[in-house]
Amino acid sequence: MLATLPLLRQTAFPALTRACIETLQINLGYRCNQRCLHCHVNAGPNRTEEMDADTIDAILRFVDANAQVRTLDLTGGAPELNPHFRRLVISARARGLKVIDRCNLTILSEPGHETLAAFLAEHGVEVVASLPCYLEDNVDAQRGKGVFEASIAGLKQLNALGYGRPDSSLTLNLVYNPQGAALPPPQESLEAAYKTHLGEHFGIVFNQLFTLANMPIQRFGSTLLSKGEFNRYMDLLQSAHRADNLPGVMCRSQISIDWQGKLYDCDFNQMLDLHTEDAEGRPLTIHEVSAAQLEGGRIQVAGHCYGCTAGQGSSCGGALS
Repeated sequence: MLATLPLLRQTAFPALTRACIETLQINLGYRCNQRCLHCHVNAGPNRTEEMDADTIDAILRFVDANAQVRTLDLTGGAPELNPHFRRLVISARARGLKVIDRCNLTILSEPGHETLAAFLAEHGVEVVASLPCYLEDNVDAQRGKGVFEASIAGLKQLNALGYGRPDSSLTLNLVYNPQGAALPPPQESLEAAYKTHLGEHFGIVFNQLFTLANMPIQRFGSTLLSKGEFNRYMDLLQSAHRADNLPGVMCRSQISIDWQGKLYDCDFNQMLDLHTEDAEGRPLTIHEVSAAQLEGGRIQVAGHCYGCTAGQGSSCGGALS
């Protein structure tokens, strides 16, 4: 795989410092039942990395010691494949935390996960479900044949439990990624198109659509390099940079934790091995850090950060403006 970090290090992206940490984004492992072209994690069925019980316990100790943390955002790979996923969800909800599951939808129909949707509903987990298009051909081209059909089945399963319905407290948000080296279209109009098409053709409802820019790292970055499109995409991101998106970038109030407990300013930095460091430049881990050490610290930036500030902006919660 062609590495993009040497190209991304040469950047004029503005310096950023961390504010109060309110969200822990936890990568429970890189194993996934899918292998998508745009995946910045390079996840797939053959990956073996997964968070162990000791690191799960360290996260819960950090939460107990730092009351400002209110949200656990669980990701992967497919986070549900981690054997400690359900224990972490139950423990976090018992502490009154909001829990987000970044679900690829097809996991809901995998053998051994037949009760997963009901478990998420029982514990009031917010589902952020990846569906890169509302058209079958586009989804299958990006994610593999049959993925769209399985995704629709997963959405119907969640709807049947109350997810996404206006009279329910169960939140279902969808995520859109562009097909290639382009910025996402305006989130509001695309959300309306998703709701119309999915509602009319499949009877599916959901709360919000989040539009995310593809990051020029890992599998997608390597593809850009191999096609000779990397520089053009970087020029697009930099030319569309908007300084008014900087206050809302997710790295200011969120920290990313990898499967070993190492800390990063975001999930994208995790994939580039750009660690969160202490004042002496030493990498920090969830096993030893406090929130006070993180607040006010320098955020590691590189060229891919323009993906979060270009145009309407992009974050794990969708467009910034």
